[in-house]
Amino acid sequence: MEAADHQQEITACRGITTRAIAIALGLLVLIAPAAFYAELVYGIVYTFATGMPAMAPLVILFLLTLLNLPARRIGLNPLSRGELLSVYGIVLVGAPLVSHGILAWMLPFNLIQRYLVRAFPQWEPTYFQYIPSWFAPTDMASVEGYFRGGASVLWARWAIPLSAWSSYLIALYLASLFAVVIVRRQWITNERLTFPLAQVPLETVQTLPDGAAGRLPTGSLFRVGLAVPIAFGLVNGLSRYFPSIPSLPLVGPVLVPHVITGPWAGVGDIILDIDFPLIALAYLIPKELSFSCWFFWFVRVALTVSAIAAGAAPLVPEGWSTSAFPAPYHQGGGAVLALGVWVLWSGRRHLLRAVRIAFGIEGNESDAGEPMTYRWALLGFALCIGYLVCFCTMMGVRPLVGLAIMALIVSYYVMWARLRAETGLGFLAFPMRPNIVMLMPFGSAVYRPSELLALLSLRWSYSPGFGVTLDVCTGNSLETLKIADSARITSRPLFRAILAGFLLSLGVGIYVVMTGMYHYGFSNIRAASSGWLGSQLRYMGDYIYETIGTPTPPDPNGVIAIGAGAVVAIVLSLLRMRLWWWPLHPAGYLAANCWGMHWYWMPLFIGWLWKTLTIRYGGLRLYRSLVPLAIGLLMGAMVSEGVWTAVNLLTGQKA
Repeated sequence: MEAADHQQEITACRGITTRAIAIALGLLVLIAPAAFYAELVYGIVYTFATGMPAMAPLVILFLLTLLNLPARRIGLNPLSRGELLSVYGIVLVGAPLVSHGILAWMLPFNLIQRYLVRAFPQWEPTYFQYIPSWFAPTDMASVEGYFRGGASVLWARWAIPLSAWSSYLIALYLASLFAVVIVRRQWITNERLTFPLAQVPLETVQTLPDGAAGRLPTGSLFRVGLAVPIAFGLVNGLSRYFPSIPSLPLVGPVLVPHVITGPWAGVGDIILDIDFPLIALAYLIPKELSFSCWFFWFVRVALTVSAIAAGAAPLVPEGWSTSAFPAPYHQGGGAVLALGVWVLWSGRRHLLRAVRIAFGIEGNESDAGEPMTYRWALLGFALCIGYLVCFCTMMGVRPLVGLAIMALIVSYYVMWARLRAETGLGFLAFPMRPNIVMLMPFGSAVYRPSELLALLSLRWSYSPGFGVTLDVCTGNSLETLKIADSARITSRPLFRAILAGFLLSLGVGIYVVMTGMYHYGFSNIRAASSGWLGSQLRYMGDYIYETIGTPTPPDPNGVIAIGAGAVVAIVLSLLRMRLWWWPLHPAGYLAANCWGMHWYWMPLFIGWLWKTLTIRYGGLRLYRSLVPLAIGLLMGAMVSEGVWTAVNLLTGQKA
């Protein structure tokens, strides 16, 4: 009996079982059509399976854990904690593919120009001569069917474009995944990054005393945290169906209204925003980080006010996109580049050791606990980068230019995974896109027209961020490996299951999106008329045409702003490393100079204030005792959103 119990405990720790994999893969098949309807057709929820944190995977984890123990009553063997977390990790990586920022953006990105060319005839002579024939179908039946609907998919005409772009997507994800495998031990074990978002599933799924099954926390604070956002969601959800029920708005009132003219226009609206997930996240992340986010936001506001006082146009802080002072997004871009170099330098010993292990200079057993051996990770990384460069050359790009493009994109993916692991702030948009980094220092005239076309045709894979583009799969993969490390789940079979789930979700997602779009028509779905997807697709054709047809000179102001952002980030990193009391975090400076912080600084401030007062008057003991309350707030918000998404889908209630 004792041996059986011991074996059961070992199995629970390993977690990754055949039934866990089967459950996860089955859920991925179901999530694809649910995401298509909820996010794209009806626009009920913007981030169905993406975002930080992701709604659908967390709701699934909560429901599986909630129903886990009652499963015994009908004769089912309950899932262990490791199995529940394994299911969550596999779903977390594969589910985002059917979303605004991945397949729904990739598939029409190079197709819509042919649909709109009749409205923009000037594109024809200079634009289409550089588009390779394999980018997208060229016959109007395929083009119009995708955007107007009421048609069947002409799979034979889509075969080559789907194969080409799917191979690019897979290679890009694998390149960033192999890089994550190489740095995993440095970030998880050596630097002990906090992984605040990984704390949510780890704290939500607990184990019975016998270790045989996973269950939800039993503490009252978790239940209180869970109940608060669910109660707000219940009232606000019912008010949509029954207008006589007053809603409880969580955004508002406007504390300081926006001034249209004069220097104070640079302040923008100051709105009381009660965002439960962000407030909970701010409680979980380091206090100096949440402080730095809102502190540097006010620095950015002050610089904007100063620029307007000096004669600049009166713009709100988030609207300042040019390289003129204070050039916040260029500062953020410089901070990303500098922090990337800093991360490489700080992890140089581990990287050199990984290379020595890969080439057999050190014992191969040193990477026995990794998701895959360093040798295969380095080889896979090199092969994927090589394929991506070849892919660029097929678009008419010189090899060195292609290498620069792909190195930038993969670096952004890995840096955003690092930012998420250290801070949980992976939902922020990229402050400066790779196309700007490539064009700004030299101008566009140094590149061939085909290279400009290729650079901008890949934009779906590196913009806009928000944790909704393909980079989210890289961050989710790193988070899953952290969960496996903390829950003692065997990483190698889990790693293989993640890859299987990703490929399955890609195949199912392509089928769902293609058949759905040809049935409804892209122009007729909610995603085309609200949000950024439809506007971005309409905008990109003209943007590409202007970039190719009108060469731009170098931008010295932008280069200076990038350099300034890099210097500030490095100085903050040095001060933080040398002075233990230093209160400003370089990631907070980066976050404040990303687009979107005008939405997020208020909840981060509330969470910082909550944590500061808790530690000051109750110490670390009180802080730790309130962690379940924060976890409950975040999980309750996700569950509430998930329940109402399901209700709205079933009742046909659109956004």
